[in-house]
Amino acid sequence: MLENGNLEMMENKEKSPAGEQVSTAPERGLLHLWNTAGHSEQLGPERVLLRAAVVQVSLGEHHGILLAQGGHVFSFGELLWRESSIPPSAPVLEVSLVGKTMVRIAAGGFHCGALSEQGSVFMWGENTAGQCGLTERGAVANITVSEPCQVTVVDSEVVPPAVVRVMDLACGREHSLALSDHNELWAWGSGCQLGLVTSTFPVLRPQKVEHLAGRHVIQVACGAYHSLALVRSLSQDYNTQTPPKKRERGQSPHYSMMEREEVSTADDAHYCPLGVELTEIMKGGTSPRRRGPRRRLHPGETSACSSPGSGGISGSEDATSNTKQTFPDGARPELENHTDSITETDGNLKTYLLSGWRANKNSSFTDELELQNILEKLSGQSLEAQHTRTGDTDSLSSHTSDDSCVSSTPSMDLLASSYRDESYAKRQANNNSGLSWSYSSSSPACLEEVRLCLEKEKKSLLSQKSSSLTNIHQKARAAASRRGSHPGTPTHGSPRSRRPCVCRPSSAGGGQAAVPADGAGDGLPSLETEVWSWGRGSEGQLGHGDQLARLQPLCIKYLNGEEVIQVAAGSHHSLALTAQCQVYSWGSNMCGQLGHINSPITVPQQLKLSEGLRVWDLSAGQSHSLLLADGDCVQPVLLYCGQQQDSVPLQSGRSQQSPSSTQRSPKRAECYTVTPTLLPFCIEMGFMSSVYSGGQRCAVLANHRIGFISAIHELASRERQFYCWMSSVRKLLLTPLHNRERVCPALGEQCTRLFLSLCDVFVKLSTLIGQHATSLTYFLHDLQSPDVTALPLLTHTAYFLDTYKRYCSSVGDFQVMDGFQLLHQLSVDCLGFQKNMLTQLSVPDEAVSGDVDLVSVFYCPLQQLHQYSRALYKMAACYDVLTVEYQSLYQGGSQYELLLSSLLKKKKEAETTFVFWKTHSGKTTEGLRLPQRRVVCESSNRSLTPLSAGRFSNHWFILFNDALVHTQFSTHHVYFLTSLWVKPVTEEDGGLHCIRITCPEDSFTLVASTPQEKNKWLQALNQAVDQVLGGQGSSPGVTAMSRTASYTFSSHERFKDAKYTGSWKMGQVHGRGTMKWADGRTYYGNFKNGLEDGYGECVMPNKLLNKPDSYQGQWREGKIKGFGKYKYANGEVYEGCFCEGQRHGYGMLSSAKRARTSSSFFIGHWVHGRKTGYGVFDDLDRGEKYLGLWQNDQRHGNAIVVTQYGLYYEGTFRDNRMNGPGLLVSDDDTVFHGEFSDDWTISGKGVLFLSNGDCLDGQFTGEWSTGLKVVATYTKPHIEELEHKEKLQPQLGQYVVPAGQRWSCIFDECWSRLGCDAAGKGERTKAWENIAVSITNARRQSFDLSRSQSKVLESLELIPHYGEPVSTADYDNIRRYLSKACETPHHPLGWLVETLVAAYRMTYVGVGSNCRLLRQAVHELQACLTHFYSIVRFLFPGLPDDGGILPDTQEFLSKSRRNSSKAEESSVVVVSCSSLLLPLLLPRLYPPLFTLYCLQEEKDEAKYWDRILRLNKQPDQSLLSFLGVQQKFWPLWMSVLGEKKQIVSSSKHACFVSAVETLQQISTTFTPSDKLVVIQKTFEELTQEVKPFLDGGYLWCMDDLLPLFLYVVLRARIRNLGAEVCLIEDLMDPNIQYGEMGLMLTTLKACYIQIQQESTT
Repeated sequence: MLENGNLEMMENKEKSPAGEQVSTAPERGLLHLWNTAGHSEQLGPERVLLRAAVVQVSLGEHHGILLAQGGHVFSFGELLWRESSIPPSAPVLEVSLVGKTMVRIAAGGFHCGALSEQGSVFMWGENTAGQCGLTERGAVANITVSEPCQVTVVDSEVVPPAVVRVMDLACGREHSLALSDHNELWAWGSGCQLGLVTSTFPVLRPQKVEHLAGRHVIQVACGAYHSLALVRSLSQDYNTQTPPKKRERGQSPHYSMMEREEVSTADDAHYCPLGVELTEIMKGGTSPRRRGPRRRLHPGETSACSSPGSGGISGSEDATSNTKQTFPDGARPELENHTDSITETDGNLKTYLLSGWRANKNSSFTDELELQNILEKLSGQSLEAQHTRTGDTDSLSSHTSDDSCVSSTPSMDLLASSYRDESYAKRQANNNSGLSWSYSSSSPACLEEVRLCLEKEKKSLLSQKSSSLTNIHQKARAAASRRGSHPGTPTHGSPRSRRPCVCRPSSAGGGQAAVPADGAGDGLPSLETEVWSWGRGSEGQLGHGDQLARLQPLCIKYLNGEEVIQVAAGSHHSLALTAQCQVYSWGSNMCGQLGHINSPITVPQQLKLSEGLRVWDLSAGQSHSLLLADGDCVQPVLLYCGQQQDSVPLQSGRSQQSPSSTQRSPKRAECYTVTPTLLPFCIEMGFMSSVYSGGQRCAVLANHRIGFISAIHELASRERQFYCWMSSVRKLLLTPLHNRERVCPALGEQCTRLFLSLCDVFVKLSTLIGQHATSLTYFLHDLQSPDVTALPLLTHTAYFLDTYKRYCSSVGDFQVMDGFQLLHQLSVDCLGFQKNMLTQLSVPDEAVSGDVDLVSVFYCPLQQLHQYSRALYKMAACYDVLTVEYQSLYQGGSQYELLLSSLLKKKKEAETTFVFWKTHSGKTTEGLRLPQRRVVCESSNRSLTPLSAGRFSNHWFILFNDALVHTQFSTHHVYFLTSLWVKPVTEEDGGLHCIRITCPEDSFTLVASTPQEKNKWLQALNQAVDQVLGGQGSSPGVTAMSRTASYTFSSHERFKDAKYTGSWKMGQVHGRGTMKWADGRTYYGNFKNGLEDGYGECVMPNKLLNKPDSYQGQWREGKIKGFGKYKYANGEVYEGCFCEGQRHGYGMLSSAKRARTSSSFFIGHWVHGRKTGYGVFDDLDRGEKYLGLWQNDQRHGNAIVVTQYGLYYEGTFRDNRMNGPGLLVSDDDTVFHGEFSDDWTISGKGVLFLSNGDCLDGQFTGEWSTGLKVVATYTKPHIEELEHKEKLQPQLGQYVVPAGQRWSCIFDECWSRLGCDAAGKGERTKAWENIAVSITNARRQSFDLSRSQSKVLESLELIPHYGEPVSTADYDNIRRYLSKACETPHHPLGWLVETLVAAYRMTYVGVGSNCRLLRQAVHELQACLTHFYSIVRFLFPGLPDDGGILPDTQEFLSKSRRNSSKAEESSVVVVSCSSLLLPLLLPRLYPPLFTLYCLQEEKDEAKYWDRILRLNKQPDQSLLSFLGVQQKFWPLWMSVLGEKKQIVSSSKHACFVSAVETLQQISTTFTPSDKLVVIQKTFEELTQEVKPFLDGGYLWCMDDLLPLFLYVVLRARIRNLGAEVCLIEDLMDPNIQYGEMGLMLTTLKACYIQIQQESTT
């Protein structure tokens, strides 16, 4: 036993390489060191003093390294690579690392590693096995690396290769491991402990451990010749999934809540536990390998001395590798009973193995001769191993705890035997024997293990029987999890495809690596972990139930589901710490380092600790283990097991025996402890935060700052204790009952659901507590530089609060339904549950008064909230009030304190409700009993009665947290609080202690007995309503008049059996909501005062057609009114105005074939659901289009009909038929003017005008398409009359609807949207308000607006000045505003433009593209401009009349006339509807209108284009001469790419190029004003080109200008020039018709006519 002592080196005043001693020791990061074995003058740990606090310690075999605050690294001990020895009291600074901030360190057997904050790795020390890697100082590896050198970890799998950022390191004796920021593992060095798929050793460059690729590695640890990795399980959702089921073995810590679903796997025989897949190639034996001495440098020596190599281990190791161990179920496999028979003699060994194999019926070794041969080899090696033993041993292997007798570094032959045949392996071994490598060692034991394993597995495959190298009984229990344990076996998909996200690592102190503070998606550490191991297993340190080596990582299935949070590796043993503060150990136990008497242990076995001790940190050394645990007080305690110091004092003088000359295989330690023992001197160290072990040393980091340190230690200790308690509840109570089949019959269906819900939320809370306790443990390891704002209680406050709220609600619901009494009875019947067991389940450290029941047990977790707030307040007191830390801690403490107060209130409510139901039990009230329902108050003492209640009536009101119940005799009415309004009735209103209750379908008045009762009920009602609406229920008063709630109507006239979800206002639906009727009708939209009002969408099922009707649009007072879109089930779609649910006003109706006999389209005016007024009807099947008046869905009045065959009808319709006088024009310009009857039938007098001018006058009967019967006079006109043929024929348009009357319905709707009853009759201010409301609603309710549309609407929210006279600047602003308004249909003017364009295109596109409709189209456009301008003038009254002048320009003009010199320069702005509005309409109407112009000018255009093509074949000078252009205007030079070239007679397209290109732009413009500007620029360009040839004051005359401009027109080759000219003439502003622009247009028109008449000869 170590003697108590705390000898500190405070008196040492000498300067050490670490720096001068400081007068004041730091309060944090205090380091204590002591030896565990050998002779020592020191009776206890010594204190190492540095300038800065120590952050981390790492201990090797005979040396150690320290990481101080600031990133400095110090070394001490036997630094063999420098031939120096540094005492621990004066560690030396690693000068090479100064300037580089280090964050992690790791010490191997005889080498060191450090990690910078940038993720770079630095290695130094012994490098005989390549454990320091190929450093950057040279390509050739050295035996030793004296100074830290960087080792670059490069991922060559990515393109281009990238440098890997490392976040943690671990070192063994001959290998090193690095954990990347992507949680992948990299390895270099030598030996099977690397886990690499390679046959070349040493590995000098870090390589990725592929068998863990895609898995989230949390921590790594290295033993002497084995490796451990803590890996997150593939099932990530830990909080929502059920925890894994724990297997019953030994002393299982606890049971899981629910069983994990077993994964079906392939048979175990298909995989080798070594991680090597079986193939048919492996048939031969193993090739012999060379053995070489291990070389190490010692102080004072220049050459390496060899250590005695021994092969004794191989015999025992191989002997045990094929031993089948059988144990009873539930018991741990223990090998001490068989040790003697295995290790006695050769004969005994063979007898034991033969008996073991023969006893196994499933053994694949059927050939006894072959078995004898194998046993002879094993026995020979076993005898050889016995000669190497000295003294008593209880281990299956005899290798030393200091070093391996045979190096575990596998040679080329080992891996070659696994992948190649025997001959190839021999050749490979011969080739590798000549390698120029200073270190060469081999392991025949590993080779023999691999060979025997592969032979056995191969025979097992041939016999198709499952076999394993592990214990057969434990294999059967773990078969379901083998798939996830074997490397390379897919589980839940490919590991790479399921790579978890990269989480930030947090440096953890102690012996473990940095564990990332991440979990199952919530930022907390994951408890669902696995432990993987690989390397040498001769002492069982791999934990797989055997003593075989593993070439690649393999999951330790015995630890699956144990919630391991930390692993540690000693030289030849391993430790694992779980979240329940339990320790598992396995491996070598020569000195009792495993904490129990079994030796060795090949599977993890739990340590038996004293009650009340909870381990939260551990470390493993060469032959000892050190545990840090919570004791009875807040200050942690140390537990130790393993080899201890001898009590004999050290002889005087320094021992001359070097470490290398010591015996590598020592005897069993004479002084050791088997069970963990408390070290008494730990009390004097203060608050210990981390423990470290290595070689024969121990180290502890402690802190002396009492306030903050004690608070965080206390919080962590209580949280770990709390998690252990919750685990006990799950094990002893919940899990056994959950798995019982009698749960549902005993509890009932409802209570069973509540119990399962309680179990689920209990598991979630337990998981949260376990994750939090683990996070606090990691936080304690980093107390040297803590960030209190990163505490999970502060970063995950919402998650903690939500989990506790759900838990408390679940417990209360179960309590209200009397679930705990039923559960207690069930536990007594099924589990024999007694009161003493309830006492065990009570929370420790809590005084238990009276009887303890299940209710108090399940409410115990609420007490932990008090600990949270207390700890946070205590930590906050350590900081200044103005700091961020104080604010965060104090705010967090307040939140948990308020939560505790709220949950205690809920607990009291649940208890009150339980008592209420117990008191008022019966059939009447049983239907009201619900789990979430709580009693607030009740009127059993007649304190509240209805106003109209009779004298002898019986009324009972019960207020719950969700409803007000009125019970009368055996009936009751439930009024849910979400749709209940409370209003006090004042005495002025005639109410005496009255309260008015309003519900959607009922309203009544309650009368209280006293004013106090009234106030009590009024406050209770208001608080309950406020709480159910989402408030805290703490502020009494009138509840919200407007709210959102759901309600199902039962007797409402309009909404019977309908369910409404949405906004309410004082008992009526008001605002946005959804109404669903029982017959399938659904309305989603706005309500007002209980009716549909505003925009809404309604779906109405049509049972006949089995398809629904749907409507989207405006509603008014429960009826469809306004603009909307109605889709009928028969395929018709109507988009337009409604009134009282009928089509009324402007609208478009499209009919599909399935709706009618033909598909059609109508756009026009509707009155009460019928077509009345002007409209356009397009019969798509018949190819006819009707443009005229309607009455009661029939064609009635003047109209035009055009057909797809080019026929044009114009006349009067009555009763849907064309009767009376009319016109008919055929496609060849034949015109009939006469009487019609019976729908296109000619009957009566008439005149037929032929296309050549002849005419027939008389009687006509028949149809045009079938032939006419004619009795008429034929007339042949004279030649003079032919020239005026158009005058003789009747003019079109005699029977058409005037253009001003056609689309009045569209303008009426626009006036209506502006708030006017009729055109110009309304308030201008109201009109602008309606515009603002439309824009605002569009921005709020339209979610599919683009960014440009949103910007347009935003700009339209600013209303321009409209009341003042318009100036020039205002006029420009109005033009810009109108331009933006017409871009969006949400503006009334934009809707007007969009609708007019739709109607115009509907009229003149398709069949309507008839040239005879051109005049009607032009007149219609001009009429629309006039109506449009009247609306604009209504909005902007300052605008002048059409053709008027702006006031400011008029004043300027009058002043200019007084001064004649300025009169010429004056400019006047004339306002007209064409100049203001035509640019807004015409670009949208241009395609159909210009098409009509082209059809009108088709004949003349053909002549024009023919002349254009012919004349353009001539060269420029020839064409100029032909056109009569004077030679003085002929250009002589032309510019080609800036170079001047002479124009010759053969040049083409070289003259007046600029004017030609300008004139060609006329086809790219739309409005007449833009086209005139193009013509004007053409003249200007033409003038500029001829200026050099003329005098400065030359003026154009038409004789000179016309030929020259004619040339430009010819060369421009403009298609449809006649249509362009006609469009300009018809639509140009009358104010400029006779000015300069008009003259230019006349010139262009003259050129067009001249070209047609030009002779081409």
